[in-house]
Amino acid sequence: MVYELDEIKKIRKRFGLTQTDLAKRANVSQSLIAKIESNRIDPTFTKVKRIFDVLDELKNKNELKAGNIMTKKLIYVNADDSITSAINKMRKHEISQLPVFNRNNVVGLVSESTILDSISSKSPEEIKKLTIKDIMQDCPPIVSKKTSTSIISGLLKYYPIVLVTEEGKPKGVITKSDMLRTLYKG
Repeated sequence: MVYELDEIKKIRKRFGLTQTDLAKRANVSQSLIAKIESNRIDPTFTKVKRIFDVLDELKNKNELKAGNIMTKKLIYVNADDSITSAINKMRKHEISQLPVFNRNNVVGLVSESTILDSISSKSPEEIKKLTIKDIMQDCPPIVSKKTSTSIISGLLKYYPIVLVTEEGKPKGVITKSDMLRTLYKG
């Protein structure tokens, strides 16, 4: 991340570091940190880079990961299931989208919108014949449990759900409401 010199003090305090703590971690003197923070010196690029590297490391270390915010109960439908079964699961669990599996592989996504779009012009008899694979959308993004929330936030701008895996096996999901609940506890 790109920082400005005048942000060092604010960021240092956010991480609960003293000037001495930051200086030790960045392998610079405490007086250099003090002079930078009081705008009394124009430091060399090398020393500023060391300070910013430490701040980046602290930011990444303290950032929540997918495994911290995912919903661990994985509710899904199978590609061969009926649309009715998807609707019933969504109602029962009060959710608006479900990953679609074919055996143990994620193959798509079905949402309330997908279902509504698919059945709006069909007769009840036609609807009964449809399966999830007939109407599903493309597979949602898949991330590891170690993926940062900043990456997940970016994905959720374009997708309603993100699937979380560990060692290639699905372990949970993250929705926009999961992200909001985690980031804005208040």
